[in-house]
Amino acid sequence: MPSYTDPFRGEFDSLEEFADRVSDVLKCPVTIEDANHRLIAYSAHDDYTDPARTATIISRRVPEKVINSLWKQGAIPALLKSREPVRVPPIHDVGLGSRVAVSIWKNDEVIGFIWVLETNRTLSPEEMEWLKLAAKAAKNKVLQLYMRKNKKEERVQELFWKLLTSHIAAEDEIRAHLAAMQIPTAPQFAVVVFRFAADLTAEMERQISYLLQTTQQIPILLYTTDGRDVILLGAPKTDQPLKELSAFIESFAAKMKERFHIHDVQCGFGGVYSVYRLIEKSYREALAVLALKEKLGDEIKSVYGYAQLGIYQFFDFLLEKKRQGGWTNPALEKLQAYDRKHHSDLVKTFETFFDHNENVQETADVLNVHPNTLAYRLKRIADIAELDLNDMNQKIKLYIDIKLAKYEARG
Repeated sequence: MPSYTDPFRGEFDSLEEFADRVSDVLKCPVTIEDANHRLIAYSAHDDYTDPARTATIISRRVPEKVINSLWKQGAIPALLKSREPVRVPPIHDVGLGSRVAVSIWKNDEVIGFIWVLETNRTLSPEEMEWLKLAAKAAKNKVLQLYMRKNKKEERVQELFWKLLTSHIAAEDEIRAHLAAMQIPTAPQFAVVVFRFAADLTAEMERQISYLLQTTQQIPILLYTTDGRDVILLGAPKTDQPLKELSAFIESFAAKMKERFHIHDVQCGFGGVYSVYRLIEKSYREALAVLALKEKLGDEIKSVYGYAQLGIYQFFDFLLEKKRQGGWTNPALEKLQAYDRKHHSDLVKTFETFFDHNENVQETADVLNVHPNTLAYRLKRIADIAELDLNDMNQKIKLYIDIKLAKYEARG
């Protein structure tokens, strides 16, 4: 380390004052962020800025498109590994000018970042060393915010568990608790559960928290963890909440895979409601989706929402009634007996035909048979099962019983 004087020695009343000091020393605009890219301080009176910095200051957080670009470009992965300043070339598509950034560390964990916007100049090696000193000097101030944030998160998670388990059931009381903790409410919400292949480690929890804090697809009002589950309260913003939540889920899973190499994430979300005492109901429904996914696998791979389950919503109820009453479907029994005797696939043929909305060509393609062969099979199904293929009620009953038999067989 060169023998020059540390320009950041001394006390600073606030991080804003500290950001101004760094800006004065380096003669560049400065922003300071927490580990989840929320703005916590920035230098004032800067003559020059760029669109990315302006958007960050206005919204108090780095835009998600900027974060995504910095991940792809490699800047954020480098900052999460190194204590050295990282030079970030311009990314014009997202309005990002040339920058130098350095991480603020607490032991082996990154708790924040200092970003310096190079204004028609390049920081010298000496100034890069000063930036490292700035990161060390900022640690205690950022750590104070970090500790306060963690204490608040503990109280918030305790409240969320009370809501998930209906320990607070009165709507007015729930909203009062949310207001007291400065948690915003929303016109609609759903409980979303991500289930990982194994129990979450501390490192995985940090990575998941980072993604949830930085996403701007949907507002995340609350979140917590339980074993291998991440449970969150999402607030879709549009009049197509099922589509919005499904897109968020697919994006989250893709980012976990791309950025952190975490695979095998299952997900389900419960009903979308506007009354907060129904949080527990939405949670139970999300868990029901995951239970069905575990049993049915690829059959409902692309289904995430309880409302999208269709007939599968009723399978546990139907199975219980079937076992109590011993009901049977003679049409299905006849087809099963015929298949066993002749080593044929009439049950599968009917199921596939219905899976594909009775589209002959699509079904023939999936079964790898000629459409004429499919037509012959359907005629045999009608004859053997004494089934009227023009009667939707009969067809739906047979279809449900085929699916229910598969569900029962998988335990």
